[in-house]
Amino acid sequence: MTKLATTPTPTDPAPERPVKDKPWLFRTYAGHSTAQASNELYRSNLSKGQTGLSVAFDLPTQTGYDSDHELARGEVGKVGVPISHLGDMRALFQDIPLEQMNTSMTINATAPWLLALYIAAAEEQGADIKALQGTVQNDIIKEYLSRGTYICPPKPSLRMITDVAAYTRAHLPKWNPMNVCSYHLQEAGATPEQELAFALATACAVLDDLQTKVPAEHFPAMVGRISFFVNAGIRFVTEMCKMRAFVELWDEICLERYGVEDARFRRFRYGVQVNSLGLTEQQPENNVYRILIEALAVTLSKNARARAVQLPAWNEALGLPRKWDQQWSLRMQQILAFESDLLEYGDLFDGNPVVTAKVDALKAGARAELDLIDGMGGAVQAIDYMKGRLVEANAERIARIESGETTVVGVNRFTTTEPSPLTTGEDTIMVSDADAERDQIARLEAWRASRDEAAVQAALAELRAAAASGVNVMPASIKAAKAGATTGEWGLVVRQAFGEYRAPTGVSRNPSNRTEGLDEIRAAVDAVSSRLGRRLKFVVGKPGLDGHSNGAEQIAARARDCGMDIHYEGIRLTPADIVDAALEQHAHVVGLSILSGSHVPLVKDLMRQMQAAGLGDTPVVVGGIIPEEDATSLRAMGVAAVYTPKDFELNRIMMDIVGLIDTPATAAE
Repeated sequence: MTKLATTPTPTDPAPERPVKDKPWLFRTYAGHSTAQASNELYRSNLSKGQTGLSVAFDLPTQTGYDSDHELARGEVGKVGVPISHLGDMRALFQDIPLEQMNTSMTINATAPWLLALYIAAAEEQGADIKALQGTVQNDIIKEYLSRGTYICPPKPSLRMITDVAAYTRAHLPKWNPMNVCSYHLQEAGATPEQELAFALATACAVLDDLQTKVPAEHFPAMVGRISFFVNAGIRFVTEMCKMRAFVELWDEICLERYGVEDARFRRFRYGVQVNSLGLTEQQPENNVYRILIEALAVTLSKNARARAVQLPAWNEALGLPRKWDQQWSLRMQQILAFESDLLEYGDLFDGNPVVTAKVDALKAGARAELDLIDGMGGAVQAIDYMKGRLVEANAERIARIESGETTVVGVNRFTTTEPSPLTTGEDTIMVSDADAERDQIARLEAWRASRDEAAVQAALAELRAAAASGVNVMPASIKAAKAGATTGEWGLVVRQAFGEYRAPTGVSRNPSNRTEGLDEIRAAVDAVSSRLGRRLKFVVGKPGLDGHSNGAEQIAARARDCGMDIHYEGIRLTPADIVDAALEQHAHVVGLSILSGSHVPLVKDLMRQMQAAGLGDTPVVVGGIIPEEDATSLRAMGVAAVYTPKDFELNRIMMDIVGLIDTPATAAE
């Protein structure tokens, strides 16, 4: 019998198996309630195959306040883990050997302090500090533009970024001292060209300053330690091409602007969390497909593949994801890396004319924006310009969804749905421990009572002197961490040394040129304003420490375009600040935006103060990621209307606001 040609003989060599690339780092962004609870979550995720840690800190920690500060009320442990001192950091990483771990810390204004605590905790474990691997985000410019966890003005903030970088060069050579974060730029509405340009302009601002702090022979290697944290949205082809554009533009900047000859130091190294802005509250199960498509955009192109990927959970538009939800996102990465053949091939898109044309177009648009920013003196000087561009770009994005020009499945098209078993019943989202804040404050008080107060004050005095003299703040910060100083004490020193800052809102008092669908609303606003005897006054406020201002900005901008007289001061206000503004501005309606999960305690406090100030009849509306049970509680407090991510039609919200104050009692004012 003739042997089939395809049947190998015993002497034939075995067919070659493709050599697989190593997968990227698998991460989930996590931290909540307390350091102890977060430690349990980290160890659980690592046991399931996660290969790196990504630490989420709560808002008091991010903004330099202790857990018992007035502004921290209701915010402790909500969006991340509270870290007030070395004891908390020690508990966070108990039984996790830091010398073997790759840890990403999403921390910016307080990055020098949290890195100091991390170093101190690692030394207590007996780790070789030079072996530590990981990243501090340490990108303050995007905080002014989109996320709001800044403390100090731009120039001293830039100084602290490069202090961290210079310190890591000498002492933590494997550490990434800055993670230029364009993720939140896209969450704030940036176009791909803006995301490219604003992120690269930020990196240039940092490197320009860092050149003055490190020896010239070490500068190329420091360029190589700068990493990026990028977003990937649902427009797969555009997002994949954006990543290739990032790679090529960064190589160009490193070579031409900074003269970095060694190609190793010009590599565009980035981690990614895919888009949360596009996650929908309606038909939230659809988010699973969105997350997978977005993950492909940053993994399919080998020459522009992420070094680390963390994926949001499918139900983040509803509330805090549970452990099972995070596991689902982790399994998505593992299936992509280990079951598919993605890692067995070279780049799939090299030489593709469609991809090349799109990459070239994105690069041209980004270069044009970069030229504008350079003409203004760089990213630090162009903050007002960039903020305004983001607010307008986001307004245009929302308008396209409202009009149906942009399809969002389950939101403005294909909206009929069967009841989802994933969102019914109890325990569909994680609920923050109501006792966590009290527990954290009690342990903070015990920490202060047990420490050597003289040593703490001496260390803080040394930190104060370093800030004033211009020397690197990292050694003094580490000494303060080891002495037992707290996050709030470190934050107070830098506030006193450098001052505080309030970033631009990007919401001009002048109406935009947008007119689509606004004529009817403008007529209604004019009519009620005529009956009131003055222009309808709408005070928009963000109580607490939540800096995600997109929603507040878009509500304020649309109210402005509809003819209302708006008052919006930006982020980080106490309930008392908002009540004072309502009194001074003679508000007809007050709108609150809270996305940190602290809506119940903050609104309760504000409603109490409104009553005490004689404003009990002034309608209050609240927007945020608010579960229905909490929405019911808010209405019971007297809140007139509650809006969540499903309420994307801003024009309808505007008409609701007119309706709230267009009553006989109000008209008789």
